[in-house]
Amino acid sequence: MNEITDAVTRISALVGAAKQYSQLGRAPYHEVDLHDLLDSTLMMLSGKIAKGVTVVKDYDHAVPKIPAYAAELNQVWTNLIDNAVSAMGGEGTLTIRTTVDGDAVLVEFGDTGPGIADEVQGRIFEPFFTTKPPGEGTGLGLDISHRIVVNHHHGDLRVTSRPGDTRFQVRLPLSP
Repeated sequence: MNEITDAVTRISALVGAAKQYSQLGRAPYHEVDLHDLLDSTLMMLSGKIAKGVTVVKDYDHAVPKIPAYAAELNQVWTNLIDNAVSAMGGEGTLTIRTTVDGDAVLVEFGDTGPGIADEVQGRIFEPFFTTKPPGEGTGLGLDISHRIVVNHHHGDLRVTSRPGDTRFQVRLPLSP
């Protein structure tokens, strides 16, 4: 009975995360809790995050709800988390940090992977550009993420990187 209860609890959590992630039954543009979106994305990607990767959630609980296209932001989080996990090759630390930054919310994804070479950092948001080996990446994830953040949300997406410390920073306006 304990195993059945545990299984039902896990299934229920997964279904809840899937509903949150897909934004079923919600208006496309509405006020969202970024932490709920981040948590549902982490739950959806939990099977892709290797056991050697530590996930640190450094959430500022003073971050208010913001108006956004929630399903689109989930796609951004998916791309950034998937890239970070891939870059670390199964070992390292993924840190997700949120805070208020002036008139915006800052969501930062940091990883302890090898970093992005200086000579390609200026190209990573170009369509079809990838740093992954052939067959492993399409080069569309960061392009799509950039378009969602900048064009649809009037925010900003940038990267800083050196070996052991790569950070993608998403800034989203607090008001429409």
